[in-house]
Amino acid sequence: MCEKDVENLSYTQLSSSINPSFWNKFTELKLDVDKLNEKEHEIWGYCSMVCRKECNASILEVDSTSFNEKFNGQNSYIPFHGSLINKNTLEQFKECNKIDIINEAGKIVLERIKNESVLCNPSILNSFLVLSFADLKKYHYYYWFAFPVPRGLMVEKNSLCSITEEFSEAEVQFLCTEFKKLDDIQKTYFLVESIQNGIKLHCLQSQVKKINLENKKQFYFAFYNISAPYAEVGSQLKNYITMVLHYCPFLQGQVANFIALHLSRTNDFSITCHKSIIYKLKLPSLEKNYTWVGWEKNERDKMGPRLANLKNTLDPYVIAENSIDLNLKLMKWRILPDINLEKVKETKCLILGSGTLGCSVARILLAWGVRTITFVDNSTVSFSNPVRQSLFTYLDSVKMKPKALAAADNLRTIFPGVKTEGVQLAIPMPGHTIGDSLTEQTVENVNKLKVLIDTHDMIFLLMDSRESRWLPTLLANSANKIVINAALGFDTYLVMRHGIRDENNEMSGPINSLEGYKCIKGTELGCYFCNDVTAPGNTLKDRTLDQQCTVTRPGVSHIAGALAVELAISVLQHKDGARAPAFYKSSQNPPVQDLNPDNECLLGLIPHTIRGFLSSFEQILPATEKYKHCVACSDMVLKEYSENGMDFLLKVFNSSKHLEDVTKLTEMFKEIDFGDVLEFSDEDFQ
Repeated sequence: MCEKDVENLSYTQLSSSINPSFWNKFTELKLDVDKLNEKEHEIWGYCSMVCRKECNASILEVDSTSFNEKFNGQNSYIPFHGSLINKNTLEQFKECNKIDIINEAGKIVLERIKNESVLCNPSILNSFLVLSFADLKKYHYYYWFAFPVPRGLMVEKNSLCSITEEFSEAEVQFLCTEFKKLDDIQKTYFLVESIQNGIKLHCLQSQVKKINLENKKQFYFAFYNISAPYAEVGSQLKNYITMVLHYCPFLQGQVANFIALHLSRTNDFSITCHKSIIYKLKLPSLEKNYTWVGWEKNERDKMGPRLANLKNTLDPYVIAENSIDLNLKLMKWRILPDINLEKVKETKCLILGSGTLGCSVARILLAWGVRTITFVDNSTVSFSNPVRQSLFTYLDSVKMKPKALAAADNLRTIFPGVKTEGVQLAIPMPGHTIGDSLTEQTVENVNKLKVLIDTHDMIFLLMDSRESRWLPTLLANSANKIVINAALGFDTYLVMRHGIRDENNEMSGPINSLEGYKCIKGTELGCYFCNDVTAPGNTLKDRTLDQQCTVTRPGVSHIAGALAVELAISVLQHKDGARAPAFYKSSQNPPVQDLNPDNECLLGLIPHTIRGFLSSFEQILPATEKYKHCVACSDMVLKEYSENGMDFLLKVFNSSKHLEDVTKLTEMFKEIDFGDVLEFSDEDFQ
């Protein structure tokens, strides 16, 4: 039995949902095509034909395919025909007349009803528009959906009943089967005719003009209902009724049949339309002048726009930031759950020397998650550099860009999120006479270098001369910074960490001994100059042009650079940091054994020095103690620098002999008989 109801028909409005890919595609169009042109875009929306049980209404979705020329429904969606109106400024978005916009959209729907476009493409009745403003700098998208329908279209609900009460089981099954065969744009609105032996489906274009007073009871105006069964009908039905009254004006004041089609899944996952409803509706008179309504309420249930903040989804910088650390995160999740990646990320690294080693080290630091890298160099990119030094290009050579600046610029092109800068700076060196004319510039350079070392956590010494490492070694030791040193030969390399002073007695507990190994505390490790008994001099003075560039096998720098970074990261991960002890073999063949976990970090042991030989593909791990007469890190040098500061440094720059005097090497030389030193016996070589 049909349930009698003389109330007016009530409606429900669609809810909108925007897939981030929609804004991604629109951003491309805005930047590459539209630019400042406020071009209106025709777009598609879609609703799933099969509603979920938990939803009382369908959701209109838009995504990147909405900009396609043709609707891509894949036979499972109901199409909606819309337009995107984007404003160039937030002020324009706020100030534009929303009433005029929706009335204009409604007039377009009405015009397409009158010119019969709607008969070919019924999805026009499922009309929507999106008013938007895209802040592409912040990836903020302000938007407001509207679903234009005539205001005040009062339709009397004469009666309603389930489709199974008026159609047989076979007819219901036939309706479902034939509906699925319809073209996507015809699924929105169509006709069902009751014939002698069943029912028949028609598209609007073929049959709507043939309906008259005599046969009107045979026809049902069918539509896909966006609302749940036995609930309200979708507001788009108003547009359908407007179209029906235009082509069948004789139905004004008459009762007409409507089928609110509703698809659902059965327990065996097949599709059925048994929950569809048949409405007997008394249609109103057709008005000449309509006003239109349909703006969607926002998430606060207020009449207003919404905001999509897609910075984390669309901003390539953020995407890169989240993606480049994936390898590190997988390492932490799967292998090293205790690794402290934040400590690595927050470490500020100063790279002195932006050549072959500097480029290699910077790239690997970036891969380890370091986010602050400063380059220091005084030369420009030459044509021989790009093939060996991975941060430079041919164009850098043509422009003769300063190496430090070019390295920083190109590191940002690899990952824009890195905080990097290049500093063009000449590092004063022992034995490189400066004279009165260069004193002021030298003092300025020393102060700049000191500030750079003081404001960074880890210093990499990667220069191409021995004496250029002296001042940074002294300043870094004075500031108690972690220093990693790397130097290259033709087919050899040296990578080492400098010892650090234990000013506050922070060394943790005794070190466990191991059979066959000796150990040096991190506070007692030597620096790059501790193995020398002479002060660094001017090694560049008598070099020929071909000797002024380090000549090495191409792979040496990459091996040394990688080891330098791995050593640095291991130091950061050790519980004692730079104070971590260094183990070395005390016999030729010590027993194979693992280090005590207390003496190593989770990445393994932390050597003092790594010396490699490519000619034999060998590597050894020697360790040396701090030398009390060292010209760079001894207490005598640090005391002299602390007391006399720049005066001491200027004396060293003009004559490295002053360093030997300060460290009492001069006195030691006088006491040594070098004739005895040079006379080795055969036993000395065994």
